[in-house]
Amino acid sequence: MAAEHISDMSMGELRAFVESIIEEHMGPPRSLSYRQQGKRSIEEVLTSMRANLWTPPAGAKSSLEMLREDRDR
Repeated sequence: MAAEHISDMSMGELRAFVESIIEEHMGPPRSLSYRQQGKRSIEEVLTSMRANLWTPPAGAKSSLEMLREDRDR
């Protein structure tokens, strides 16, 4: 029986759920899936995410400022 709530899912069920959503929106992966390449630990993924964060240039408008400008048009 499948879990009724995300909070009741095992890590494997949650991964499969997230993968199905991504594939639904983006299509199947063009290269080998991460399962075939070898899994990365959560720490490795978080480290990679932090290393690849984009920082806007100094003086750039915030998302709130851009939303307000768009709303006012």
